This record gives sequence, C-alpha cells and structure tokens, in this order.
Amino acid sequence: MNPIQIPWLSAIIFLPLVASLAIPFIPDKDGKTVRWYGLGVAFADFALMIFALWQGYDFQSSALQMTESYAWIPQIGFNWAVAIDGLSMPLILLTGLINTLAVFAAWKVTNKPRLFYALMLVMYSAQLGVFLAQDLLMFFLMWEIELVPVYLLISIWGGKNRRYAATKFIIYTAAASIFILVAGFAMAFYGDDFTFKMTELGMKEYPQALELSLYTGFLIAYGVKLPIFPFHTWLPDAHGEASAPGSMVLAGVLLKMGGYALIRFNVEMLTDAHVVFAPILAILGVVNIVYGACCALAQTNLKRRLAYSSIAHMGFVLIGIASYTEIGISGAVLQMLSHGLIAASLFFLSGVTYERTQTLMMDKMGGMAKVMPRTFALFTIGSMASLALPGMSGFVGELMVFLGIGTSDVYSSSFKVVVIFLSAVGVILTPTYLLSMLRQVFYGKQSKDLHLDTVVADVKPRELFITACLLLPIVGIGFYPKLATQTYDVKTVEVAAHARQVLPVVARQEPFNLYSQIFTAPTLASSPTLASSEFVNISE
Repeated sequence: MNPIQIPWLSAIIFLPLVASLAIPFIPDKDGKTVRWYGLGVAFADFALMIFALWQGYDFQSSALQMTESYAWIPQIGFNWAVAIDGLSMPLILLTGLINTLAVFAAWKVTNKPRLFYALMLVMYSAQLGVFLAQDLLMFFLMWEIELVPVYLLISIWGGKNRRYAATKFIIYTAAASIFILVAGFAMAFYGDDFTFKMTELGMKEYPQALELSLYTGFLIAYGVKLPIFPFHTWLPDAHGEASAPGSMVLAGVLLKMGGYALIRFNVEMLTDAHVVFAPILAILGVVNIVYGACCALAQTNLKRRLAYSSIAHMGFVLIGIASYTEIGISGAVLQMLSHGLIAASLFFLSGVTYERTQTLMMDKMGGMAKVMPRTFALFTIGSMASLALPGMSGFVGELMVFLGIGTSDVYSSSFKVVVIFLSAVGVILTPTYLLSMLRQVFYGKQSKDLHLDTVVADVKPRELFITACLLLPIVGIGFYPKLATQTYDVKTVEVAAHARQVLPVVARQEPFNLYSQIFTAPTLASSPTLASSEFVNISE
C-alpha cells in the first residue's frame, strides 16, 4: 500500500486524544503507571510524526502535501481537512518534541496525575490540529479546544495566584477567539460559494474595506496569542504561576500558534491588506522588543523575567513577517523555532531551580553555582542562546530578520534605520537582564533561608536529558542553520513572492488618504524585481 494513502496526519492528531480517554481506566494508585503511559503515548506520537514525514513529505515542494479531507458536517460545509507544508511541518515537529519533553518533565506530579496527563495529551492533540487544519472552522475548533487544558493546568497545578492567572488567560484568549470566528464567517459567506476551506478562502477577492477589517480581526486574535503589545499582559501572569511543564508548552508551542496564524492567514490569504498593515507590524515588533526587554530588566521573579523576554523575542517574528523579503520571513520562522527550544529549556531549568529553593524571587537566591554547577552550566548555555550568542540558533534567527528588514526594497531608508536601531537597543538590553539574572541566582552571597549546602541537589539524569534534548538542536542550528531552514525555505520563498506581487497594484489604491490620517506609512521604494512602475507614498 502506498504510504501516502494512509491518513497519517489524522492519526497523528487523534492518537494523543484517543489515548487520553483511556487514562481513567488504567489501574494505578500512586500515578507511576499513568506517567509512563502518558510519556509512552507522547513519544509514540512524536515517533509516528517523524516516520510519516519521512515516508510522505517532499522537502522540495511548497504545495500542501499528505492532504486528507472528509465531510464532517456537510450541512454547514464543515470538513475534516488536514494537510502539511513547509510552514507547518517544522512547527509540528517542535510541538512533538516540546510536548514529549514536557510530559517527561512532569515526572513528580502527584496531585491528580490522571487528570494532569489526560489534559497534557488533549492539549498536544489540539496543538497539532491547529498547525495541520485546512478548514477554517476546524482550525477554530482546535484553537478553542487547546485553551481548556491550558486553563486547567494553570488553575490546578499553578502557584499561589494560579486562579487569577488562569482566569486572565482564558478571558484574553477566549475573547480574542471571537475575532477568528467572526472574520471566518465573513470570509466564508462572501461571494457566490460558501466554504470554510482555507485554500478556497485565500483565492477569493475581497473588497478593500472588508479585507482590511478581516486583517484587523485576525491581527487582534493572533496578537493576543503571540503576544503583541498591548495584548500581552496575560503572559507574565500565566508563566509566573504555571508549573514548569505548563510553561514549557506555553512558551515553546502556544506563542508560535500566533506567529504561524499571522503568516497563514494575514500574509498568505489577505495579501492586499498586508501592504497596509506591514509597517504597523514592524513598529509593533520594535515596541515588543524594547518594551519586553525593559520590563524584563525590572522583574525580580525569575519566570516573569523570562516571560517578558519571550515578548521581546516575538517582536523579531513581527519584523520578519513585515519585511517582504525571503530571508526576513525565513528568519521569522526560524526565530519561532529557536525561541521555542530556548524558552522551553529556560522555563524547565527555572522549574528545576524552584524545586530546590521553593522560591522564584531572584533576590532570595544567590550563590547556587557552588552547589549546583551543572544546573548553572545549563542555565548559562540557555541564556547565551537567548541573548543571541554566535553559534546558537537565536543568533541566526535574529540576524536573518535584521538582514531581511535591512535589505527590503519596500520601505524607505529612514524607516529601516529607525526599525533596526530601536531593535538593536533591545538586543543590547537582552544580555543585560539575562546576565543579571545569572548573577542574582548563581553568584553572590547565599541566602541563609535556602540552606543550599544541605538541601539542594544538582540536576539529575532525567533533568539533564530533557535539557540536553533542547540545547543540542539549539547549538546544531546555530552552527548549521540549514538543519532547520531546509525544511521550510521553499515555502517562505513562495510566501514572500506572493506577498510582493500585489505591491505595485495596492500601492496605487486609495484607502490611504483615510489611513494616513491615523498613521503615516513609509514610502514604497521602487524595486528592480517588480514592475518598473513608480511607487507612490501610501501616506499621500
């Protein structure tokens, strides 16, 4: 039988979900059997994912592959439609790795272990569904299903203020989801053909006002998840209260759903509106970088500092998406992959530190390098990757974004200089707050309340294995970026080319007189790769 005919993608999505339903029936008194079961299912799904891609995925094709489509509720045009391409493929591999390691990281969970591992598997399944869905209603369903496990994981296994953080998370993200539903129905109902199929929605030609409204709705919805300032305030609270496995998935996968959706919907499907919003994305990216770095520097809580660091790093994704260049969009995708690995490792290590000290307040730590030298070494490697040290994946991703916006022929020189300069300020602040974090936690005088010399044990083999699984690809991509970029380069080239095709046409159209009253966009400079037409300033 031809491997491509097997419904690999559906199997990958359903395996964790179906397996979670069996957990209540597993005989287990102390949670040990359930945790091995959860880890086995997560690993099996990750292995199945790799095998399926090895059998049926073509790295040289930018088209949707391994496509599956089944009529689910035909009366409303709701289909189970899944497929994979260069944009989703690396992200589902990231999802598989992070979730498997997060389940392994939750080895010491003793409070309601059945419910915990069941929620982890349901969340795993929903995340895969988001990246693989090719029906907008199915995408929305998976997007919503993922919210419930995250809410419960924070509210039950979180810190002292877990209910506040969980409630804030669900309010922000559920409210933002309304914009996906409204915009999705507007796209489906527009025109002669009613459909939720994303490929068909992307081929429709929407009126200018409608397309701008759709883009705005999606930007708000996905901006909350990324997150984009000022929709970011739920993230530090969620990270500050979530357990280490929850934070790993939250930073490693959930934020990437926002970046993925921005490229999939806003850039690919609403290309005309992207011309108008691209400068705003670049500016919001700069705000994320500088604001996130400044806020991180002011935090005394270890996980809140890392949370604001995530906000700053997601700013580079926005700038890359706005660059209109192949290398810039490629850099945005690489930044998502890189940050997923780096953030997961740092949040896991912060959990390791918390287990030993029972505090996340950095001013109550200190001197831990002497008794936890291996933890200190791993934390240092992760921090160096986060501050974009050459030889680490973070450096490659940020460099590609800088090159993308710097070489873009779409923006005026003055606009590019301002964006690059202010982004560089954030880059300079990053080592400041990360090295300060290392100093406060691992150097200085030991806190008498911690009793480090008698209580604290260094990182254990299981913890070392989890961290190594995250740090090795970080270093590997840093030295040989093609390990990651070859999985999606064909797709990002196509996305950039598709986005650039509309520039000469849209630059001459007219929502810009009204638009310029609220924001002055940069000049669209002429480009030898486009038509020889003269571009006009879209603020005129």
